[in-house]
Amino acid sequence: MCQHQPPCPSADSADREAAHLVAHHPEQGWSLLCNGVLLFEDTGELLPDGQVIAPHRPLDPGSVMTAA
Repeated sequence: MCQHQPPCPSADSADREAAHLVAHHPEQGWSLLCNGVLLFEDTGELLPDGQVIAPHRPLDPGSVMTAA
């Protein structure tokens, strides 16, 4: 799928998020990478084979707000 040189990481590699953007829709909260991965703003991912990667955003205790 990727035509870049050097080629982008494949969808099944650990660094798949380093692939180039093909489409970016921040108003909808998702981006498509050239390796076919759908990357969501909550850091969840949908791989081309249908596998779901749960969000993995690090939680910084200093940035977590508590409801009153």
